Amino acid sequence: MLRALLAPALFGLGEEKAREVLLAAVAGPVGAPRVSPRFPDQAGAGRLRSVGATGPRLPGTLPRVWNVPARNAGFVGRNDLLTEVRSRLAGGRTVAVVALDGRGGVGKTQLAAEYAHRFCGEYELVWWVRAEDPALISEQLALLAVETGAAQSKVPPEKAVQALGHELRSRARWLLIFDNAEDPEALADFVPSGPGHVLITSRNPDWHGMASPLDVDVLARQESIDLLRSRTPWLSEAEAGRLAEALDDLPLALVQAAAVLTTTTVDDYLVLLTSNASEVTDEGRPRDYRWSLAAQIRLSMQRLRSLNAEAADVMNACALLAPEPFVLPAGAGLTSDEDAIWRVVADRRTRTRVLSALHQHGLARVAGGSLHLHRLTLAVLKDQLTPEEHVAAAENASALLAAAYPGKAQEPASWPRWPDLLPHLLAIDPTDLVSAEARFAACEACLYLLDRGSAAAILPRLKDLYHAWNALLGPDHTHTEWAANYLAMAFSAVGDHDSAYALHRDMFDRQRRVSGEDHPDTLATASNLAIRLAGLGRVEEAFELGEDTFARRGRVLGEDHPDTLRTGSNVANWLGQLGRVEEAVELGEDALARLRRVLGEDHPGTLATASNLAIWRGS
Repeated sequence: MLRALLAPALFGLGEEKAREVLLAAVAGPVGAPRVSPRFPDQAGAGRLRSVGATGPRLPGTLPRVWNVPARNAGFVGRNDLLTEVRSRLAGGRTVAVVALDGRGGVGKTQLAAEYAHRFCGEYELVWWVRAEDPALISEQLALLAVETGAAQSKVPPEKAVQALGHELRSRARWLLIFDNAEDPEALADFVPSGPGHVLITSRNPDWHGMASPLDVDVLARQESIDLLRSRTPWLSEAEAGRLAEALDDLPLALVQAAAVLTTTTVDDYLVLLTSNASEVTDEGRPRDYRWSLAAQIRLSMQRLRSLNAEAADVMNACALLAPEPFVLPAGAGLTSDEDAIWRVVADRRTRTRVLSALHQHGLARVAGGSLHLHRLTLAVLKDQLTPEEHVAAAENASALLAAAYPGKAQEPASWPRWPDLLPHLLAIDPTDLVSAEARFAACEACLYLLDRGSAAAILPRLKDLYHAWNALLGPDHTHTEWAANYLAMAFSAVGDHDSAYALHRDMFDRQRRVSGEDHPDTLATASNLAIRLAGLGRVEEAFELGEDTFARRGRVLGEDHPDTLRTGSNVANWLGQLGRVEEAVELGEDALARLRRVLGEDHPGTLATASNLAIWRGS
C-alpha cells in the first residue's frame, strides 16, 4: 500500500531525491515532532514515535475531514504529556475520552492542537469543536455530519447530530476535540459512542466519570527557556531563566513577553511586571489566542462573580495575600452573619460551595480545604481591583487572617498551625490589614519568627508595620504601639539596643501621660523598658523599674497573672546580676513555682525562669 502511494511521488526522481522522499514519508506529516538542534530531546521524540506519532500518509497530507486550527510552529516540549494523551486514547476502550484540565494560559488548547497534528496519520476524521458555549455545539457537530455524508445540509441540527452519532458508531479512527468546555453535564449529550477518541480541554478538573482527567501544568523551566529563546534569540540563557521564573513558566505569559521584548529590555519588562502586572500581561497577545492573559483572568472573574459572588470575594481577598496555599478557615461562634466572608468562614456548606466554584473555574488550585493562587495570577488579579474592590478585598482578607489566627506565638499549642499562615501575614500590605485582630496576628507572626532566631529577616517587616500604622493611625494608637513594641524587641535581638530603648522609652512616657502609670498597657511597656535598660548594661535602673512594675502588676493583674510572674522572673535575674544572689534565688523559686502551676512545666516562660534560677543556685 505504501509502495503504491509513493510510486507517483518517486517517478522520475534520481536515487538521492527518491531517498529524501522516502525518509520524509517515514518522518510523517509536515510539522511532525522536531528535535531542536540547540535543545535535543531524542528520548521524548522516540517515545512519541513508539505510540504512533506519525501515520502512513505522505508529508503534508491530512485526513479528508479536518478543521483543526493551524499548527503552532513555535510549540515547545510537552513530549511526556503528548505521549500520555496518546497512551490513554489508544488504550483499547471503545470510546476513549481524555480531558486536559488546567488554568487559563497553561497551553491546553495548544496541546490539543499539537496532538491532532502530530497524530493526524492515525485518524481518518478529526473535528475541532469550540465548546465554551454549549448552545453552539450542535451546529458545529451538524457541519461534521454534513462533511461525513451522514446528513444533508438542510437537515435540522438536532437530526444531523443524531445521524452523526450513528455514523461514528460505525466508523473507526476518528477524533473529536471539544475545546474550552467547562460544564461536564452540558457536554455529556454530545460525546458520541463508537471506536473513536475524544479530547476535551477545560479549566474545570471535575471530569471524573465521563473522561480521564489529565492535569496540564506549566512548562518545565528548560522548556520555558527554549520557548523564549526560540522567539527572542538574542536572550541569554540567564535572562530567559529570570523571565521564566517571574512568569511562573506559564506558556501564554511567556509568548506575550517574547512579543513585548522586541521593544523593551528584560530589566524594564520585569519592573513593569512588578508595578503593573495587569497592563503588561495585556500586551503581546498571539494571533492564535482569543484573549490575553489579563483578559482571561478578567473574564474568568466576571463569570465567577455572576455564579458565586462569595467565591469572587474570596479570590479578591487572596489576591492580597501570598502566592502560597491558604487554608480557608472554619470558624465557630462568629457573630457577623450578614457579612458574606464570615458566612464562608462560619458555614460549612457555604465554604464547600466557594471552594467548589474556585476549583471548577481554574483560577486557583484547590486541595484539602486550601486554595493556591499562582504568583502571576495573583499579581494580575490584584492589579485589576478597582479602588472600591480593593477596600472590600482588604476587609475580607483581614477577616480571613483573623479567623485563621492560631493563637499567641509563645503558646506551644499554637505552634503547629503557624507555619501555614506565616507567608500570608508577612505578604499582605500593612495598609490592607484593617482590623485589630488581623493587625495583632501580623505582629504575632513576627514574634513567632523572632523567637526562632530570625530577627534580622523580620526587622524590615516590623519597620513597615510600624511606619504604616504610625502614619495612618498616629503614635498613640494601640495598634501603632503593638508594632513599636515588637519592633523594639527585634532591634534588641539584632544588638541595636539604643533603637530598642528609644522606642520603649517614648512609648512609656506617652502611655504614662495618656493612660496613667497603672494602666495594663503602661505596665507592659514598663516591663519591656526595664529589659531594654538591662540590654544597655544599666542593670541597676532596670532592677528599680522592674521592681516597681512587679509590685504594680501584682496589685492590678494579680500575683499569679502570667505577666506579673514574668516580670518577677526578670527582677530575680537582675538581683542576681547585682550580686544579691540569695534574694534572686528566693524570688526566682517563688516565680517558678507559680509559673509551673499557672502555665505548666514545659511552657517557654517556665523553662526560662528555671534556667535562670539554676544559674543563681550554682553561684
